[in-house]
Amino acid sequence: MRWTDIQDIAIELEEAHPEKDNLNLRYTDLHKWVCALEGFEDDPEKSNEKILEAIQMAWIDERED
Repeated sequence: MRWTDIQDIAIELEEAHPEKDNLNLRYTDLHKWVCALEGFEDDPEKSNEKILEAIQMAWIDERED
């Protein structure tokens, strides 16, 4: 997975962290969780606030489905 795989990351985050509050989170924590996902292979330095926000929104949507 890469930073651009927003939906895949959201699904994996929900499976890995179903107990986490994905509405009130710190982007530093989100960044750490994404980088720790099995299959994540992108450069940790290539993320930014816009990408992390998109991941958070997709994760919230994933949980609501």
